[in-house]
Amino acid sequence: MSEEKSMQSGDQNIENSNADKNTENLETPQTESVSETVENKAVEEVVTPVEEVKPEVDVPQEATVEETTPVEEAPGQAEEPVIAETEEAHASDVAVTSEEAEDVDTEEEHDHDDEEDHQVIDYSNHTREQLTEVIEELTSENNFKKIDAILAQIEPLFQETEDAARQEALDKFIADGGEEADFEYRHDRLYNRFDASLRLIKDKKHTYYKEREANKEKNLQKKTELLDKLRELVDEEATTSLNPIKEIQEEWKKVGQVPNQHNRTLWANYNALIDRFYNNRHILFELKELDRKKNQEAKTELCVKAEALDQMDNLKDAIIQLNEFHEEYKNIGPVPKEVQEELWQRFKAASDKVYHKRKEYLDSLKGELNENLEKKKVLAAELKAFTEFDSDRINKWNAKTKEILALQKKWDAIGGLPREHAKEVNKIFWGDFKKFFSNKNDFFKKLEGMRQENLEKKEALIQKAIELQESTDWDSTANKLKTLQQQWRDIGPVPEKVRNSIYEKFKAACDAFFNNRRANLSKADSEYAENLKKKEAIIQSILDAADKGTGSEKEMDEFLAMWQAVGFVPRGAMKSIEHKYSEALAKYVKGLDVEGQEEEQLMIKVELGGLQNGPNADRKLNKKEGELRRQIQEIEDNISLWNNNLSFFANSKTADKLKAEFDEKIEKAKEEIDHLKKQLKMVRSM
Repeated sequence: MSEEKSMQSGDQNIENSNADKNTENLETPQTESVSETVENKAVEEVVTPVEEVKPEVDVPQEATVEETTPVEEAPGQAEEPVIAETEEAHASDVAVTSEEAEDVDTEEEHDHDDEEDHQVIDYSNHTREQLTEVIEELTSENNFKKIDAILAQIEPLFQETEDAARQEALDKFIADGGEEADFEYRHDRLYNRFDASLRLIKDKKHTYYKEREANKEKNLQKKTELLDKLRELVDEEATTSLNPIKEIQEEWKKVGQVPNQHNRTLWANYNALIDRFYNNRHILFELKELDRKKNQEAKTELCVKAEALDQMDNLKDAIIQLNEFHEEYKNIGPVPKEVQEELWQRFKAASDKVYHKRKEYLDSLKGELNENLEKKKVLAAELKAFTEFDSDRINKWNAKTKEILALQKKWDAIGGLPREHAKEVNKIFWGDFKKFFSNKNDFFKKLEGMRQENLEKKEALIQKAIELQESTDWDSTANKLKTLQQQWRDIGPVPEKVRNSIYEKFKAACDAFFNNRRANLSKADSEYAENLKKKEAIIQSILDAADKGTGSEKEMDEFLAMWQAVGFVPRGAMKSIEHKYSEALAKYVKGLDVEGQEEEQLMIKVELGGLQNGPNADRKLNKKEGELRRQIQEIEDNISLWNNNLSFFANSKTADKLKAEFDEKIEKAKEEIDHLKKQLKMVRSM
């Protein structure tokens, strides 16, 4: 049963296909009725009496004299061809219009006449496979007349073979003992291919005719708009130019078919408006003569201006003005025929004088152009070196860029070149110019990669700074952060888009530590001020003891220990308080009952500042010992140098004076060495 339904469905599709073909054949009617009211109105416009109009004689626009070679206008040949052209244009417009109007009813009948010329093939001997291939080929065909003709042959043939195959299958089914009612026929692959192609062709055909009708509606809209535009031109009484009308006629011809029911109305209105235009044009024709006389006056004035150009010193300005005069002369319009040639020859003669002077100038210019060629060759050779430039520094690339731009300015300032060499020299110069900037671009691309590496390095520094920002080891951490800051400066630039953001992160981490450090130092400042007061009190105690004269070395050691235990004072008071302290101790030592070497040892002890009594005494003593040794070595080196210099002085008054100065310096240095050695000995004994 399902097989029978399938076959019925296939039969129905074939019937629908035939019905579609019949419908499509009826799509193009032979005649259509036109609305009576519109038709009468159109006919009324068409039958308006039209007098025979002698077309206006358009004076041709004289040939423009080219800048390099003036063109001579042939006398007596400018007016007549225009008259013939105008009359022929009008006659041809009317003829074409009439002919097209007569063909309104038959244009649809010949829509696809050119498509009927196809080869007729006999498909009766084709196999099912071949028939399937034929219909598959038709799916890419756009000639629906041809498609219909071929389908009319192959569709019944294929259906006939399909029916025979079905009957054969049914007979076999019954012969094998089956009942006809139980028979179910399954179509093969060829039938499915044939049926799919047939459906595709029908869909394509339906779409084509639907689009054609839509295009006809669009064309109707276009022709309606053209009629409105033509009506506006006709209603303008001053319009006599044929160009707008011809443009509308050309556009009208280009527009395709419209729905048949509108054809007659459109053509009737179109022809009536064309006739009205030529009637209006005839009325205004006589006014042209007045315009011709005005044009004669304007062209005479241009002749006078052109003749005056021969007296101008600036030839370039003269050429520019002459070209403007030619353009103006061309656009002024026609003049009376009897003076046309006379005016033109006068204007041409004035132009020839200016162009002759220009030719002489160009001949003299050749030498200058050759000089320019040599100068530009030199610049091109200089520019060649820039193509080999390479550097890893931006400022050097920028410096070279300024140099090459300076060469470009020189190049531009030189001027023109001989035509036969200009292309070659320009190619060499600008090729090397572009190569330099291409190399520069490659450098900055490479630099961008380096900046990305720098970004990674600076991000690592940011991480280290963040780790140190909470540290309370003020001196050590401050030094580490200063080292990080120096590394930050040494790394180099990073991508511009992140430059500010990563700097702010790094700065924030550093600022966090140094703000904490400053806060701590503010607290320490108050302690330093308190220490200052304590040390001033110690100094006063030393002075009081010195005034009493009851001092002793033991008491002095106590003062030294007390001083060493107090700690730091504000930076601004360090020198003054140390000076007062030294003076107080010196006064105290003098008040003791000691003399000679013992007094000197006490003073050295004072100078050492009680190092053995303070915290970290061993480290401080070792440091002091090292300082003393360096000072001694430095002074000994100076003494050796000075003694060596003394051997070079000659015997003279000036030399003797210099020797005396050097001897004095050497003696003082030896005394200082003795003093330092005594301090060194005392430090060792501690």
